[in-house]
Amino acid sequence: MNEKKRNFQMPHTYVIIFFVILFAAVLTMFVPQGQYETKEITYMLNGEEKSRTVLDPDSFQYAVDENGNKITHVAPLFGTEDFGGQGILNYVFEGLTVGDKWGSAVGIVAFILVIGGAFGIVLKTGAVDQGILAMIEKTKGAEKFLIPVLFALFSLGGAVFGMGEEAIPFAMILTPMFIAMGYDAVVGVCVTYCATQIGFGASWMNPFSLAIAQGIAEVPVLSGAGFRIVLWFLFTGIGAGFTMVYAAKIKKDPKASVAYDSDAAYRKEFKEDSTKADFRLGHKLILLVILATMIWTVWGVVEKGFYIPEIASQFFVMGLVSGIIAVIFKLNDMRVNDIASSFQSGAADLVGAALVVGMAQGIIIILGGTSASSPTVLNTILHAISSGMQHFPAVISAWLMYVFQTVFNFFVVSGSGQAALTMPIMAPLSDLVGVSRQTSVLAFQLGDAFSNLIVPTSGCLLGTLGVAKLEWGKWAKFQIKMQGVLFVSASIVMVIAVLIHF
Repeated sequence: MNEKKRNFQMPHTYVIIFFVILFAAVLTMFVPQGQYETKEITYMLNGEEKSRTVLDPDSFQYAVDENGNKITHVAPLFGTEDFGGQGILNYVFEGLTVGDKWGSAVGIVAFILVIGGAFGIVLKTGAVDQGILAMIEKTKGAEKFLIPVLFALFSLGGAVFGMGEEAIPFAMILTPMFIAMGYDAVVGVCVTYCATQIGFGASWMNPFSLAIAQGIAEVPVLSGAGFRIVLWFLFTGIGAGFTMVYAAKIKKDPKASVAYDSDAAYRKEFKEDSTKADFRLGHKLILLVILATMIWTVWGVVEKGFYIPEIASQFFVMGLVSGIIAVIFKLNDMRVNDIASSFQSGAADLVGAALVVGMAQGIIIILGGTSASSPTVLNTILHAISSGMQHFPAVISAWLMYVFQTVFNFFVVSGSGQAALTMPIMAPLSDLVGVSRQTSVLAFQLGDAFSNLIVPTSGCLLGTLGVAKLEWGKWAKFQIKMQGVLFVSASIVMVIAVLIHF
């Protein structure tokens, strides 16, 4: 009998997260809870005193019962009163309701839905499609040069002001553009989100992670800029080069793309419109509105400290104004009701991505959360790993710090949050093993940023993949290769940093 072999099917993102939830629940059965005491530290940034609550690395203790036995709190199937209402089978709801409008998960979920709705209006007008077709006509044969130029610009954004969530709306525009040029959604995500995180990791002036980590480590804030600028050129070049090689491969054989199936809708749309660009005045006005919004966003982030609520509002205005222009100029026969319906359909397209953000937060909930002063499994894991790193040569210890920060980023994706939890431990540990505190900060930077490109707990990554219509499992199949290149490169950098006494 001839039986067809069943091809391996990459698990759906929801399935992957569910099994990670189960693994986290198993950990709660065996790993006792631990906690730290916290303290307030201050540091100077641009002449202004900043403060941060961090853990005391010498204060770790296990949670014990009245008999002095270590406590393990097994995650219940359903939320109970003494477990904060959080359990294994209600991780979706609990994950979605974590946080506030300034961060995960509530803020990121709302941000994704508003951005989706706003761009739903913009895409309905046809301005982006016609603009892309017009650009392709004018840049025929030179489109490959857009990849390194855009990659460098987004990397610079990550280095200068910690660009991350801001990459999501850019991905909504650039992903279909690259697909229309013969590439795929992966190239769009690489040029936008990946670039920002590579810049984030090699930043010499990021106030949201580097400055906080250096302040906690008690080294001069924003010091070591010379070496980090060299690293920015190095890693930006590696990332852009990797993307260009991959893009050339996909241009030659589109079916080699992990996103070939999910890009089908984009390809069909552009094939139908491929006769000739019908680029009218109304389309040009809408693209100018989009450009003005991007400039407004960058200015607001750099000068006014805009974050998720403000950025979401800016893009909502962009969508509304674009819809009004489309009605006035009768673009795509749009009427007032079409503004509302396209906003609804645009948000609906990203509901899946928003749900994943909440589900990923459920992993952290099962492990007890990220509070250093509360008894959690995560605190015990942090203490155990850091304690095991004290008996190695300086070069190995520095590399292990990088590996540790890479792994820990799976649990705490926030750069500032990870700095507050890990740097109070890594900085004094570096003194014991003969590694400079500046190098321990570098290990935090590289480990935190580069793993943001693949960890399924990153709301920004999942949001970007959502707007690119790309499942995390398929993305991981591609990204694991880039991770390998970045991991080896960063490991070499950590060795060099120790040898030159950075």
